[in-house]
Parts: sequence; C-alpha cells; structure tokens
Amino acid sequence: MSAGITVDLRSATPPYEQIRSQISSLIALGALAPGSRLPTVRSLAADLGIAAGTVARAYKELEAAGLVDSRRRGGTVVAAPATG
Repeated sequence: MSAGITVDLRSATPPYEQIRSQISSLIALGALAPGSRLPTVRSLAADLGIAAGTVARAYKELEAAGLVDSRRRGGTVVAAPATG
C-alpha cells in the first residue's frame, strides 16, 4: 500500500497533508475499499523515511473526517461509507 503513497519533502505542502490527501483520494477512487487495513503508523513512516508523528497526524485527520477507523490493537481500516 505504501508504494502508492509518496512524500515530497521539498513541497510547500506539509508531509502529513500529502499523506492525508493521497489516502483520501485512494478511498474516493475505490482503490481502498471499506475494511481495507492501512499500514501501521511506524511501518508507513519507515517506508517513507519520515517521523511516525507525521503519519499519525495524517491518520488522525482522516479519522476526524470519517474516512478511517482506528482501533487499539485492531489497526486503522477504511471506514464504511455513511448511509443516509
């Protein structure tokens, strides 16, 4: 999954926003289906060569937007679309 996410450290856009935006787009396009598990914060951070706190912030913003659910010991998964 991390192969589809890249971070440009020279960009004016903060790294956490780049991650948030890319995952959000993958969800919107259907490339990440509801229930799909995202990489752990540490593994994605290691793959991208950035701090774990940066990935954690991106995941928190995705959760606040209702796009993912984070569960202790269950990891972070793509949320089911809201009905109604």
